[in-house]
Amino acid sequence: WHYTFRHRFFPDYYQSYGLGFFEYFRLAEEIGAEPLPVLSVGLACQYQNKDMGAHVPTDSLKPYIDDALDLIEFANGPVESEWGKLRADMGHPSPFNLKFIAIGNEQWGPEYPERLQHFVKAIRDKYPDIKIVGSSGPSASGDKFDYLWPEMKRLKADLVDEHYYQPEEFFLTQADRYDSYDRKGPKVFAGEYACHGKGKKFNHFNAALMEAAFMTGLERNADVVHMATYAPLFAHVEGWQWRPDMIWFDNLNSVATASYYVQQLYATYKGSRVLPLTLDGHPVAGKEGQNGLYASAVIDDKTDEYIVKVANTSGSPRELTLKFNGLKKSRKFSDGHAITLSADDPDADNTVDNPSRIVPSESRLTVDGNTIPVTIPAKTFAVYILK
Repeated sequence: WHYTFRHRFFPDYYQSYGLGFFEYFRLAEEIGAEPLPVLSVGLACQYQNKDMGAHVPTDSLKPYIDDALDLIEFANGPVESEWGKLRADMGHPSPFNLKFIAIGNEQWGPEYPERLQHFVKAIRDKYPDIKIVGSSGPSASGDKFDYLWPEMKRLKADLVDEHYYQPEEFFLTQADRYDSYDRKGPKVFAGEYACHGKGKKFNHFNAALMEAAFMTGLERNADVVHMATYAPLFAHVEGWQWRPDMIWFDNLNSVATASYYVQQLYATYKGSRVLPLTLDGHPVAGKEGQNGLYASAVIDDKTDEYIVKVANTSGSPRELTLKFNGLKKSRKFSDGHAITLSADDPDADNTVDNPSRIVPSESRLTVDGNTIPVTIPAKTFAVYILK
């Protein structure tokens, strides 16, 4: 990508090839993440190739399909297999337990599904338990998006990858995006998203707050949205092409952004089951009369905790009452605490020189029965955990 395209030069968009699949699987294992490799479907970057000259013809896809099958064997195959032996020889005889594979990234048009279908058949035939992720194109709406979703259903993709790098308005208005999605079709993988502030395309707290508000809709619709990943993940302070990013680093230090802490709070307190949460009988998604509030709730069956997430995107504090209906009379909350994320300057974020400017803060909740009054400050993301 650095120099391939003669008509457009990317001086800051190159790959070192210093991270291979083995290192990638080890990294996922180390941090407790599920690896999801994304492989070529035989289409070059369609932004840079307007004609078909750089793409692989459908009758020449076998090496690409073999690459996908070989990668699955490398990740999961027994040590007696060709690629499983290579994994063992590299120092990891146990399988990586790969569950997902994505074919194609931000592809569009009929040339994508006509290639993807060959991969789907081959993977289904040999590895029926592997979940296949297809693409809905480079954006979250429009002609390309509308064409590809029915095609992904036709090909029976397990998940469909949706991307949205959008300004604040998108994240404020799309919290109910998945309320009306087909419950029986492929699931959603929100594979790349971040709030790119209008005129402020850099990491700052207000963008993280917009993401927190939007994510209440992801959590509320967890039966449809099975996975979500902020992107990009890592960036070097002196060698980046794209921002915002979740974790910045130099040669000696790393720093977590406010967006990182939003993701961390959702991941740490994701719970086991979604609880219906309403305000005046409606989902809390920043609608008229809800005054900038966004909220979702879950139960954690392992810890017996009830967890409520609230983003107050307005400029005023809000007094709220968390009222839990339907609990047995013998079940009453005995303890609770709140974790809040806020900033004195909405345009600020953490830096390598000041890595703790914006970090979550914890406080105790006054708990007496199953109706809990709370006050959420202006421009704040709060997680309420009740035992």
